[in-house]
Amino acid sequence: MSNSPDKFVFPDTNMLSSNAKMYCNFKLKNQNSFRQMVALDVYEAAVKRRTIRKFLQKPIPIETLMKLLNAARLAPSAGNLQPCEYVLVTDKALLDSVFSTLKWARYIAPEGTPKEGERPVAYVVVMVNTRKAREGGEIDCAAAIENMILTAWEEGIGSCWIASIDKERLREILSIPDYCKICFVVALGYRAEEPIVEDMEGDDVKYWKDEKGVLHVPKRKLSDIVFTNRYGNKITEH
Repeated sequence: MSNSPDKFVFPDTNMLSSNAKMYCNFKLKNQNSFRQMVALDVYEAAVKRRTIRKFLQKPIPIETLMKLLNAARLAPSAGNLQPCEYVLVTDKALLDSVFSTLKWARYIAPEGTPKEGERPVAYVVVMVNTRKAREGGEIDCAAAIENMILTAWEEGIGSCWIASIDKERLREILSIPDYCKICFVVALGYRAEEPIVEDMEGDDVKYWKDEKGVLHVPKRKLSDIVFTNRYGNKITEH
């Protein structure tokens, strides 16, 4: 029998007991539906994921953080160079220092900046080791981060992908060597808000908060960005 976790190899049922035969028949019947369920979970995470800037002050277990980083590690990499490296920050003494190097939600600043008691409980600093790849590593970082934040969402963990960083201060705080290019910071914590997606009107990309403090995020319609076979042939949304 295969050791692969996603493949079940069925033995010759003539050699099995009646109970074992029943199990194999059940497994065969449900294998496809199980795969569909897993695929649905991935899609659901992709479409429900939102940027989070309000976090519960609950520590994330180190095992869960390692799961996120392992998902990042296994992301696609150009030429398989794998230049991405990460600094995981969970030390309470460092969290405030890292927070001070970041800028948040420019469209609604300062309302988008997490307040005391709502700040991230962990950060992942995403870097490119230029000794492994001199250029192009930012694309690898993006693929790794998407893996990370989708896995986080499945765990009930919100994230904010941040590019507006005082990189030299952050480098000093975390003793990051010069040959590592700081690209992004991912802020993490259990979700304490539920932003809402809105259909974009015109080209107004600015998100906003309503009178209850709920974040609304405009997204372009699928029919505005997808063409079939030739540019300009718009799809019809179903």
